Parts: sequence; C-alpha cells; structure tokens
Amino acid sequence: MDILKLKSQIIDALNLEEMKPEDINDDAPLFGPEGLGLDSIDALELIVLLEKNYGIKLSDPAQAKGVFESVNKMASFIEAHK
Repeated sequence: MDILKLKSQIIDALNLEEMKPEDINDDAPLFGPEGLGLDSIDALELIVLLEKNYGIKLSDPAQAKGVFESVNKMASFIEAHK
C-alpha cells in the first residue's frame, strides 16, 4: 500500500489544499483536535474515497470509526480488503 498516495487521495477528497502528504503523520488520529480534526462530513468523503478508488464499501458506521482512526489503519484496511 502506497501511504503517500493514500495521503494525497485524502488531501484531494477533503480539499485540504494547505497540506502536503508529508504533513500527515501516519499514526496521528484523523478525527479530533490532536489529529487532522476531521468531522462527520469528512468521514462521508473518506467512505466515498474507499469506494471510488478501491472498490471497498463501508456500510457499518462503527466499522468506519476504526478504519478511519489513522492513515496506517486505513492503509491496513485497504490491504486486507483489496
């Protein structure tokens, strides 16, 4: 799994123009003040990103919470569900 590519896709999907892939810590929380500070609308965008780019459908919101914990968790999930 190309972590830099995934970070670029996250930046594009969420319109985080001021960020570069290198700015995102692989293990930092995506949601909450100590991480990227994403919100529920961003979560929907990430669900669309998974479906569009990787053909992975997330229907369970509880599952999404774990998947979107960090970039590394997302990458592991994508690898496991390719």
